Order: sequence, then C-alpha cells, then structure tokens
Amino acid sequence: MSKFPKMNFHTHTTFCDGKESTESMIQAALAKDFTRLGFSGHCFNDFRPQDVEVWCMSPEGTEQYIAEVRALAEKYQDGIEIFCGVEQDFCASTSTEGFDYVVGSVHYVEKGGMYYCVDESPEILEWSIKEGFGGDPYALTKRFFEQEAEVVQKTNATFIGHFDLVTKFNEGNRFFNSMDQRYRHAALTAMDALMETGRPFEINTGAMYRGLRKEPYPSVQLLKDLHERKGEILLSSDSHDGASLGFAFEEIAKLAKEIGFRRVKVLSKDGLEDFIL
Repeated sequence: MSKFPKMNFHTHTTFCDGKESTESMIQAALAKDFTRLGFSGHCFNDFRPQDVEVWCMSPEGTEQYIAEVRALAEKYQDGIEIFCGVEQDFCASTSTEGFDYVVGSVHYVEKGGMYYCVDESPEILEWSIKEGFGGDPYALTKRFFEQEAEVVQKTNATFIGHFDLVTKFNEGNRFFNSMDQRYRHAALTAMDALMETGRPFEINTGAMYRGLRKEPYPSVQLLKDLHERKGEILLSSDSHDGASLGFAFEEIAKLAKEIGFRRVKVLSKDGLEDFIL
C-alpha cells in the first residue's frame, strides 16, 4: 500500500466558506493523526467585495483569522504543526504579507470588466458561457487557462490550486469535451507556462469528496501530461469540514505512483520539502 502524508494545506473554516471553526478543524486533524495542517482562507475579493457574503474573508475577518490561527498554532504546538496561509484569487489585488504560504487559484474568468465565476453552480457556469462568451464553452475555457498560466506571477503562489477548476460541473462532459483539442491546447499551454515557475500543482480531492467529480483536479489525463513534463505535485483535500481532511489520499497516492510520480511536496517551516511515496 502506498504511503501518504497525513497533512493538508488547503483548508477552509467559518472565516470564509468553511463549515467548521478553526479549532474544530485542528481537532479533526488530530483525530486523524495528522502531523501538519495548513489553513488557507479565501482572500478578500477586492474586485467583488460582495463575495464576503458568500465565501471570502473580509479585511477585518482576515486580521482575526491570522490572529486566531497563530494563537491556536501555539496552543496545539505539542500535537500538530499549524501553518497560516491564504488562498489568493487571480483577480484579487489584496496583500499576501503575513502568511506562511499562498495557494494560487483562478475562480473567475474576467472579460470586459465582468467576472464570471466558474465554480459557483452549474447554472452560473452555463449563464457565463452564454452571457460572456457567446455560447462558446471553449472560449471560456481558453480565457480561464490564459489566467491560469499567470496565476503564480499574479499571486506569488507557493503551489497551484485546482488547476482545472473550470471542470467542476463538467462531469460527463456536460458543457464541453475535456479531450477536445481546443480545451487540451489551452490547458497544456497554461501548464507549460506554469512549469517554468517551478511551483508544484496540488492534486485536489475536494470535488471528489462532494460527489461532483470522479477524478481529482487536475484530471488523470492532465496528471499524465504533468508527469511527462516532470512537474511536481502536492496532495490536497481542499477541506471545508473535518470529515474531508485527507479524503482519498491513499487512493490518490496510489494513482500518482501508477502515473510515475515518486514523491509529493509538503510544507515545512523551511518551505517545501519532498515526501517519498
């Protein structure tokens, strides 16, 4: 059986759109014998401040979040190593100072000053394709991956979050065919650009936990493409509740080994280090 790290660095709490408090998530991690846990609250979306009501932190909430994570890291230091990170949206211009690490993510496709969310609901995605891209899903995915190609440059990400999030509601190719050359070209062009940054791509099991996808982000095909390019990976459960922490990590570690990956990256106080599978 493959080894896998009992750690997660993509974790949300009630400070943003998570379902449980910071301390509750730590206690859930301890119950699962985790040795490290990183929190990554959604940054304040200064380009869409109304998102505070839906899923991101407010400026004041961000300060409270940092203070609480730091205090709990000290409280639980003998049992688990706690990191205070942020999930920084591509479209945001808020500061990432004061955080241990950054998850760089694309949630919106910007066009003509409008921000079209790709992961809010199937209905919003369908509306976005029609309203913003003339009904052409490949025009939307092309724009998504154009932004994805620059996510490290824009956010100074420590690792790349859910690379193909645009497929969240596309199970069974509901909106587009992920093997279509238009989609593939856009995705691989972004992957090649991100490879130059040296940042690892997370293998994210969050949508699998929610029953929205049968595969992680990136898809199995894109993980094969990433391995061919000698890319690096990091396991993530994108957890919004304690039960999801480390979801399917054994399965995903086995998949990664079958594809050819022999190590994953994990966070340490000194930065990223290797964990041998």
